[in-house]
Amino acid sequence: MEGYGPIEIREMTERDLDEVLEIERGSFPTPWSKGLFTKELAIPFARAFVAQDEYCGKIVGYLCFWLVDQETHILNLAVHPRRRRQGIGTRLLIFGVSYCRRQGVRQITLEVRRSNVTAISLYKNFQFQAQGIRRKYYTDSGEDAILMGLDLEKEKSPAVYEPPSQRSEG
Repeated sequence: MEGYGPIEIREMTERDLDEVLEIERGSFPTPWSKGLFTKELAIPFARAFVAQDEYCGKIVGYLCFWLVDQETHILNLAVHPRRRRQGIGTRLLIFGVSYCRRQGVRQITLEVRRSNVTAISLYKNFQFQAQGIRRKYYTDSGEDAILMGLDLEKEKSPAVYEPPSQRSEG
C-alpha cells in the first residue's frame, strides 16, 4: 500500500475478489466468502463497485448494494484498514448516492453496528437518519444494528454530502 495515487471507482469484477476479500477480512468480524461475492456479481439487481488506487493498481475499498425499483439497500461498504481516514469511504458513498439518484432511487437504507461510530458519523454526514433498531442483528456478537435511511426525494440537492468545513452552523 505504498505510494498513494488518485482513486478510480469502477464496477467490481471477479478478478478483484482476492483484494476485496483481504479488505473484507480486515474490516468485519464475520466476513463474506468469495462465493458470496461471486453470487452478488451475478444478481441482476445487485451493484458492486471498487475504489482502485491508480498509482499502485490496488483495490482500496468497495461498495455493494441492491437496487430494486426505486429503493437501494447498502449491503457492504469497506476501506482497506491502512487506507482509512483518507476520504475513500466518502468518495465511494458519494459515487453510490449519485449513481442511485441517476437511477431514480427515492430511498436508500442500510444497517450498521451500533458500536461502529465511524461509519455512523459518515452516514450522518450524508444526512442518513436513524430509523430504528434491529435487535441482536449480528449473529457473531448479538450486537444491535441501527437501521438508517436517506430519503432522496426529501433531499433534492445534486450532492447530498456537504463537508463539515462548508456546512453552515445553526
